[in-house]
Amino acid sequence: MAKKTNANMYRNIKMAYTRRKYMGGVPASRITNFDIGNTSENFPVTVHLVCKENCYIRHVALEAARLTANRRISGAAGKDGYHLKVRLYPHHVLRHNKIAQGAGADRISTGMRLSFGKIVGSAARVKPNQKLMTLRTTEDMLDVAKDALRKSYHKIPTPCKIIVESN
Repeated sequence: MAKKTNANMYRNIKMAYTRRKYMGGVPASRITNFDIGNTSENFPVTVHLVCKENCYIRHVALEAARLTANRRISGAAGKDGYHLKVRLYPHHVLRHNKIAQGAGADRISTGMRLSFGKIVGSAARVKPNQKLMTLRTTEDMLDVAKDALRKSYHKIPTPCKIIVESN
């Protein structure tokens, strides 16, 4: 029998758990900036990172994807040559019921009794064809922008595709 991991627990979309005023100790989101770069200029090319399946994306995965894309595009285009926007916010609070393992675990663990779980982080609920990130830039930086989003979707736990639009 295969061992159940955290990835299996958060793969299927369940009932939303978002009312933070009733919960204590919800950790803050790791995402620091949702808009990066030159937000005022109207760039001619827009590149979107779009997911293909339902899933949860944890806040640390979103931050890792944002950092990867930002590092790639800012090195090539400079700080005023692009605008990167993260289009998700991690509202859903994740809980985990840790089960004790090893010798003597039956005396320590409560099993499924009082199994509500401890808060471990937050995640964004994603639907198919939902835009995760948008990168606007100039036409000569199109290949770099697609490469930046290609590198960032390796940090996302679901299959993604890149869509290019011209204004």
